[in-house]
Amino acid sequence: MKKTIQIFTGIIAFTFLTALNIQANPSHNLLPFSVHNNYLVMPSVAEGPLHCEIPCGIFKDKMRIDLLNEHITTIEKSMNLINELSKEKTINYNQLVRWIANKDEHANKMQEIVSQYFLHQRVKIKKADDKEAYKKYMQQLESLHHISVYAMKTKQSTDLSLIKTLQEKVGAFEHLYFGEHGHKH
Repeated sequence: MKKTIQIFTGIIAFTFLTALNIQANPSHNLLPFSVHNNYLVMPSVAEGPLHCEIPCGIFKDKMRIDLLNEHITTIEKSMNLINELSKEKTINYNQLVRWIANKDEHANKMQEIVSQYFLHQRVKIKKADDKEAYKKYMQQLESLHHISVYAMKTKQSTDLSLIKTLQEKVGAFEHLYFGEHGHKH
């Protein structure tokens, strides 16, 4: 089905480009199409990010922080169950693998929020000549980097100390981002 949709969208794109007298050429960056093995390929809508990267103005910053915390709780539950299942006399590998995959999926979702939402869209680049704004910007970048790295570390083990560290890092970022009085962005 996916192949059929890609072929269909490729035909539509080819027709559109032909009507505009644009040849399918990888050097053209006019539209989000690419050429692969002489076929025009349009990215799948299902493969796109969860939130748009255009200035739509629909941002739920606090909700993203809540989601990060929810993912941490889910990772913690997964780690606990992985540890429990691993200690059983007869290991249920099906359940063990499912909880490992669940833990990793939620760590990936954390990294996605940090990257696609906060780094790409919400934390604005500041110039070094505005020392106070630049200092806060650098602290936010460092904090987001920590969250992303510690999320990655949860994929590598079931060390529950990583949960506390992640909670602290998300809390620190929340404080940096919203300020002392809960300023809304």
